[in-house]
Amino acid sequence: MSKKKIIRFGLPKGSLEKPTIEKMAKAGYNIRVSNRSLVPYIDDPEIECILIRAQEMARYVEQGVMDCAITGADWVNESGADVEEVADLVAPWRNYVPVRWVLAVKEGSPFEKPEDLQGKRIAAEVVGMTKRYLAAKHIDATVEFSWGATEVKPPILADAIVDVTETGSSLRANGLKVIDTIFESTPRLIACRQSLEDDWVRSKLERLTMLLKGAIAAASRVGLAMNVPRDQLDPVLALLPALNTPTISTLADHDWVAVSTVVEEKFVRDLLPRLVEAGARGIIESPLNKIVG
Repeated sequence: MSKKKIIRFGLPKGSLEKPTIEKMAKAGYNIRVSNRSLVPYIDDPEIECILIRAQEMARYVEQGVMDCAITGADWVNESGADVEEVADLVAPWRNYVPVRWVLAVKEGSPFEKPEDLQGKRIAAEVVGMTKRYLAAKHIDATVEFSWGATEVKPPILADAIVDVTETGSSLRANGLKVIDTIFESTPRLIACRQSLEDDWVRSKLERLTMLLKGAIAAASRVGLAMNVPRDQLDPVLALLPALNTPTISTLADHDWVAVSTVVEEKFVRDLLPRLVEAGARGIIESPLNKIVG
């Protein structure tokens, strides 16, 4: 009997854990995590999930301990791991938006630009990334690993910090100003290059990627369905920013047609009253799980 094939899939433990599991469900994969186990249940017998901190993920994927994983581009950069980037998973979901690693100093300090930190001390969690950034700018500074609460270290414990931010509000609240962005990051689906040499693994991962990207495509869109008098169809269609082309179906009453389409959710609030004014009736708004193809 041939051995059953399985791919080992790394899920990020920490801030990305809950949103990743929620969005995997949108893609069609239901995952349950036990408080006592780092091996969650997944309703696909061909996938084995492992919970690992995002900071460590790329190293294990490079080594082939895991076939694929979701982690941040920042942690791939920090580790220097040689992995295949399968997909950028940036999405309008909590913790899935772009973030920046920035070089910041205390407001009122004499440091206005990165070059002013020559010979100074910088605290950072991403030591490797920071050192490569400084080397590229020919800046000789001491980089110390920060175990947390990095934003409170200037000006006593460090002259500057490298910290991650989405909006910069936390830095401003701590009296810090950004003097440069050293790296922009989004969540990525990565894979072991050796694993991808197996046709079955590659095919399985391609299907997983298609479903995840389908869930991302649907995240900011909704379905709209409505009935429209045939003689008012053109003005209604002119209002619809369709993903492709609206679907138009004949109804039992040949003076009316059914129209269905997909639109950006942010437009719906203004769009619905205008559709009614143009003649649409019985408008139904529906959430979407996936848009594929």
